[in-house]
Amino acid sequence: MTEPNWLVWARDIQAIAQTGLTYAQDPFDRERYETLRTLAARMMAAGSGELEERIEDLFSQQKGYATPKLEVRVGVFNAHGQILMVREVLDKNRWTVPGGWADTNYTPSQNAAKEVQEETGYTVHITKLAMALDRSTQNHQPPEPFSITKLFFIGEITGGHPTTSIETSAVQFFAQNALPPDLSLGRVLPSQLAKLFAHHANPTLPTEFD
Repeated sequence: MTEPNWLVWARDIQAIAQTGLTYAQDPFDRERYETLRTLAARMMAAGSGELEERIEDLFSQQKGYATPKLEVRVGVFNAHGQILMVREVLDKNRWTVPGGWADTNYTPSQNAAKEVQEETGYTVHITKLAMALDRSTQNHQPPEPFSITKLFFIGEITGGHPTTSIETSAVQFFAQNALPPDLSLGRVLPSQLAKLFAHHANPTLPTEFD
């Protein structure tokens, strides 16, 4: 399932406006890019039903050359082959694998391990990059206003014990045939969970991308 045209076009226009405002010096050019940013906000508001002012405020906070945002997720498995999942507070306590936005001054794998420890209480050793996916090609719901690259890693537990956080309300392991039905579909999809199980079972599988 592809994203609606209004979302793709609005996202492109916002990126052009953001990059233009980063480099343009001429005041008339800057005014044109600000107009483009407003137009992108109007398009996204009309398509999504969100308030135009809220979207334009979100766009105005974006600085620098427009690039995809980076999200990390981790498939952590126990000795029984079960996957570690958490209830995500911000998404009505739905289930997902631990992860989140990548922070600066951390490598991708360091970000992944940090997210697991913060959200679950477990320390992990990251063993593999299983998938590098563009979110817009995966049919996540709801759609996002920005382009996002999702990195899915495999991790092994090295210590710690299950502990919830301000972001998570439950920490639990699940077998592949007993996964929770109420998934946080903006964060992880059933097809992605299946691939994480496959990469855990066969570490020689090549990294999937795009």
